[in-house]
Amino acid sequence: MREVFTIDGRRFSNMAGFYREAEWVFTCGLDWKIGRNLNAFNDILRGGLGRHGYGQPIHIKWLAYEKSVRDPGKETMDTIAEIILDTDNSGHDCTLEHL
Repeated sequence: MREVFTIDGRRFSNMAGFYREAEWVFTCGLDWKIGRNLNAFNDILRGGLGRHGYGQPIHIKWLAYEKSVRDPGKETMDTIAEIILDTDNSGHDCTLEHL
């Protein structure tokens, strides 16, 4: 069974805010910060650095996804979605649900 993580698009409107949200969601309670780039985000998705184990399959629920498409922008969100869903080359096993 996949562990579920929820990203709330209402909590950010730019990439700096996205990285804060990702850090809170995937590493909540840890005393270090993730890198502020998409490579670091991919590393977090692999697991072993935060709240889920290395290689553990996860499911991401993205609340207010349409707001995220508007604010950071469609091209940016398409790139983030590709990173999340790229299970062949990324080293992680993620599914994504837009809400």
